[in-house]
Amino acid sequence: MKPVLIIAAVPQEAALLENMLLNATRVNSRALTYVEGTVGYLPVAICVGGVGKINAAAAAAVLLERLQPRLVINTGCAGAYGGSGLAVGDLAVASNEVLGDEGVLTSAGWLDLQQINMPYLMQEGRPYFNEIPLSRHAAEKAMQLADYCGVTLVRGNFVTVSTCSGSQLRGEELARRYGAICENMEGAAVALTCLRYGVDCLEIRGISNLVEERNMASWDIHRAVEAAQRFVLKFLEELERPEPPAGQHQVVPEL
Repeated sequence: MKPVLIIAAVPQEAALLENMLLNATRVNSRALTYVEGTVGYLPVAICVGGVGKINAAAAAAVLLERLQPRLVINTGCAGAYGGSGLAVGDLAVASNEVLGDEGVLTSAGWLDLQQINMPYLMQEGRPYFNEIPLSRHAAEKAMQLADYCGVTLVRGNFVTVSTCSGSQLRGEELARRYGAICENMEGAAVALTCLRYGVDCLEIRGISNLVEERNMASWDIHRAVEAAQRFVLKFLEELERPEPPAGQHQVVPEL
C-alpha cells in the first residue's frame, strides 16, 4: 500500500503525529530525515522539511520520488486574514494555494505572473501562474469529517509568502487581491510539487494568529499546531474506514 506523506516546516508541527505512529522508524537520507510508521494499517511518512518555499519544495520533491505516496498532507500553522471567519485555534483547509510574492511591483501597482505572461508551470499545455489547485476530493472529505466531529474548519484560498504580513494593511491587501483566508510560508511550494508529480495534495493548518499589527503575545502556536495534528490524525484514521452505504451516515467520535 502506498503511504501518505505528511510535510511540516518545524518539529512542533509534527511531534504529536510522530508520537502517534506505530512501529516508527527514523530514516536518514543525504538530503533530509523523515519518520516512517503506521496509523492502524495505513503506512505514513512524516517529514519536517524546514521553513519556507525552498525547503518545502526540496523536501516534497525528494520524498515524492522516493516514496511515491498516494496523498501528501501539508500541515502546520497559519495567520488568518480579517473577514475570514477564523479565530485562533480554528482550522483551515486550502481550496487553492497562491504564490503571493511572485510578480512585479511597479509604480502603477502589482502585476501577477499571468499579467506578465510568466507561468510557474506548464503541464499538458495548461499554464499555472500564481494560483495552484489542491485536491478537491481530499478537501471535501476533510470538510465532511469536520462536520461530524464538530470542529471549526473553514475552506478557502491560502496565500504563501516569503515575507509574512506584519500589519493589518498588508493582510487586507493580500486577502483582497487573492480572495484568501490565511497565509503561510510553504503551502504553494508543496502543492506545486505535487501537481508536477500528479499526486493529490491536502493542506490543513491551525490558526496561530490573526494578521494584524504584529504582536506575538496574542499568538497561540501550540494550540494551533496541536489542533491541526489531531485533525490530521483523525483524517488518517478515516482513510482506513470503508465508505458508508448510500443514504447512511458514518458516526465519527469527537476530537
